[in-house]
Amino acid sequence: MSPVKLSESRAVFSLATLYIVRMLGLFMVLPVLVLAGGEYTQSSVFLLGIALGIYGLTQACLQIPFGVLSDRFGRKPLIITGLIIFALGSFIAAMAESVHGLIIGRALQGAGAIAGVIMAMVGDLTSDKTRTKAMATIGASIGVAFALSLVIGPLITTAGGVRWVFWLTLILSLIGIVIVIWFVPSVDGHHRSRRLLSLSSLRIVVVNADLLRLNLGIFMLHAVLMALFVALPIFLQTINIPTSQHAWIYMGVMLISFVLMVPLIIIGERKGIVKRIFLALLMIAILALAGLAVVPSDTDASVVLVLAGMLFFFIGFNYLEATLPSLMSKTVPEAHRGAGSSMFSTCQFLGAAVGGILGGWLFAQFGISVLMLSCAGALLIWWLCACQMSIPKTGNKENDAENVLA
Repeated sequence: MSPVKLSESRAVFSLATLYIVRMLGLFMVLPVLVLAGGEYTQSSVFLLGIALGIYGLTQACLQIPFGVLSDRFGRKPLIITGLIIFALGSFIAAMAESVHGLIIGRALQGAGAIAGVIMAMVGDLTSDKTRTKAMATIGASIGVAFALSLVIGPLITTAGGVRWVFWLTLILSLIGIVIVIWFVPSVDGHHRSRRLLSLSSLRIVVVNADLLRLNLGIFMLHAVLMALFVALPIFLQTINIPTSQHAWIYMGVMLISFVLMVPLIIIGERKGIVKRIFLALLMIAILALAGLAVVPSDTDASVVLVLAGMLFFFIGFNYLEATLPSLMSKTVPEAHRGAGSSMFSTCQFLGAAVGGILGGWLFAQFGISVLMLSCAGALLIWWLCACQMSIPKTGNKENDAENVLA
């Protein structure tokens, strides 16, 4: 392997590891927080939904400012700053006695908004030929973090309570700082000057129809994910699956969904049918949510139906989560990659905020069925928009510049 390729591989591996460490802090609380109301005073499902979603709100508000500052002061200093802020928020959440203290801690966790900076750094440290694979690796790392978190979160909570989840996120943030300092290559000034985030770049990104569809997609996907986890842990309890068994349920579902999802990614790229698989799996996720909305909670078949619905949803979710960053990297013009990455991350975390807050309200007001149907409806809107999207093919620079329907 040449020195250039070795340097790029090191950069992608270290940044993907950093992404896993970072995203665990977002995902580990998903399957446990709404079940931990008894650990906090003045808690309710609605306020716990806010605690889930407020993280995404502060993330969304600060993604672009962090991107601008990283262009001015460098990627590494801003990533380290974000990790320090995240660690402070984790400490506050771990020490909180009331749900309002938990909300403050979660908001501060989200204020370390470095996702867009990391994605921009991937673009800085990779060549045109390897950038798509690098972005796909980042997307896969998010899926790995999500799968691990659904198992680790319930296990830690069962052993010591939800506060230990926040202590772990504090430790992970410190590990992330070590990764940045010792393992992530530095970005030279030449790379930074080529990718300054400006208002003109933002305008170009905002009016790009294909990027708008991808940004809508990541918004809807994470809104539905957050809303789903307001209800899903409680739903499992209603069909007589004890909390101590939730980790193993999630592990089985995620393992099977990954085994089924990976060949679909490979086939889609090799056969040039990414769009067909994309739309098919999105529709499967929609039907799975609609099915969960009508599953009875008092029959012997309920467990099987719920697990089947979860499996089909997460097959679709994991594929879409891994594919969207790659599609974004192919679609955004190279000169505006910083703006495109920041806008994409902003939509991702804004969706998480809206999903957590709105999901908590829907569940409190109307129950699980209406929440599930609302999630299915949101994804259906995205499906209708995605039918019009273009899938750029890669190969050489000329092909990368063209948007060809798959």
